[in-house]
Amino acid sequence: MLEVKNLHVNVEDKEILKGVDLKVDLGKLVVVMGPNAGGKSTLAYAIMGREGYEVTDGDILFNGESILELDTDERARLGLFLAVQEPPPLPGVKGSLLIPAVIKRRRNLPMDNKLMDIKILREVRPKLDSVGLDSSYMGREVNVGFSGGEKKRFELFQALAYDPKIVILDEPDSGLDVDGVKLVAKLLDEMRSNGKGVLLITHNPRLLHFVEPDEVNVLIDGRIVKRGGMEVAEFVEKHGYEKVLSG
Repeated sequence: MLEVKNLHVNVEDKEILKGVDLKVDLGKLVVVMGPNAGGKSTLAYAIMGREGYEVTDGDILFNGESILELDTDERARLGLFLAVQEPPPLPGVKGSLLIPAVIKRRRNLPMDNKLMDIKILREVRPKLDSVGLDSSYMGREVNVGFSGGEKKRFELFQALAYDPKIVILDEPDSGLDVDGVKLVAKLLDEMRSNGKGVLLITHNPRLLHFVEPDEVNVLIDGRIVKRGGMEVAEFVEKHGYEKVLSG
């Protein structure tokens, strides 16, 4: 479904990714872990086509077709979703406006249909409940005045509401307490069980104790240096990333 092939990416003329290969199939949970500044977020942004992340070699395929020439919104409409590490505030944009607008765009529905907005808001309400947020968050400006945990939960809500095919989560457990981490793990399992492909990006293996990843990749200095199952995460947790490089 999503395949990254020999991906090289420059940011501000500096090479960050140096030949990354990765595949995320539907119904699979693939983990990319590594130390800070190793290229994890760059990988996520490059997949989504963020401006300033220049692909100098390699390819990104979705359903076997290259998406390098597509804008970010076009990639999103294909079925890619990225929950970023630091969700930005959107002053003046309420959830009750944002969520229906995105869903209507994805479904090619008329953008000026207000009755459809009400129907969509009713449809996604259970998904808001599932991340531990009440309906008041839909009346608030997105991420404005939200705590770190609330931002993460609202991002997870969007990942459920938009119904993408591939979900990319960049440090979804950042800023969450233990209950929040367990919630993230539960939602990850639900996404996988519902046939979505999940790319989980993290530097901390603690979240992996609550899920059973199908594949774990260690990304250091722009390269995948180790690939395997849960034993890879356990090795990192016990010995650290330097030991991965040395043996």
